[in-house]
Amino acid sequence: MIHSMTAFARESVATDQGLLTVELRSVNHRYLDCTFKLPDALKGLEPRLRETAATALARGKIDCLVRLQGHAAPGGELSINTGQLDKLLAATALINERVPGTRPPTALEILQFPGVCGGEEDSQENLQKSTEALFRTTVDNLLANRLREGDKLATLVLDRLHQVAVAVADTRELLPALKQQQQNRIIARIEELDIELDRNRLEQELVHLAQKSDVDEELDRLEAHIGEVRHTLEKGGPCGRRLDFLMQELNREANTLSSKSIASSTTQNAVELKVLIEQMREQIQNIE
Repeated sequence: MIHSMTAFARESVATDQGLLTVELRSVNHRYLDCTFKLPDALKGLEPRLRETAATALARGKIDCLVRLQGHAAPGGELSINTGQLDKLLAATALINERVPGTRPPTALEILQFPGVCGGEEDSQENLQKSTEALFRTTVDNLLANRLREGDKLATLVLDRLHQVAVAVADTRELLPALKQQQQNRIIARIEELDIELDRNRLEQELVHLAQKSDVDEELDRLEAHIGEVRHTLEKGGPCGRRLDFLMQELNREANTLSSKSIASSTTQNAVELKVLIEQMREQIQNIE
């Protein structure tokens, strides 16, 4: 399966504190780069969210936005830790006994003492759990979107790759006739000039000229790279970097083919190859 690095996903869920929303935006990048914008109450979750993203995504610049909108109406019950409350009251009684005249704590101060009132702490913990679960769901949806986009990219690349293979095959088919035409043209030009030449020397020069314009090796390498691109796409996974390297190799052979061209037809084929390779390369930049 081929994954694109360009995708978007958004998921929301209602919590006691309000509507929780997670948005993920992904674009192409050389490696995995995650940026988080979290409410103050959830900033401590960033390391765990970053780890979750890293286990699912290999490359791409990921912008994560978490929003908490509105608050639930008051009226939820507070959980009082009676054991902690008894310890606190016993401690304050001991202080009043040892230090007469000390002002006793108010009810609100007692509720604010750590461990006495569990309502706010429990609510915060539930919010963090909800955020982690929602983030995993959003990442899954982002992956599904990247996969759908990746399938489209793979189809586009394979379509251009087929056209490249056709152009290579056409060029190979043209070569024998072009080489013969080149030799015939040189021999005819010599005969027009009415110059007496050594036949052995003429044959050597024709062989040398044929070697200079020979592109069989370039065509062989083009076909090998075409096969490797197909194999890489079939294998799937994070293969964008490998495909980009193969595009560079294809372009190198197309340039050599153009420089060795001996006819307008092969020049035209070489230009068409470079256009198709560039079109593939632009699509591959978005493949993970």
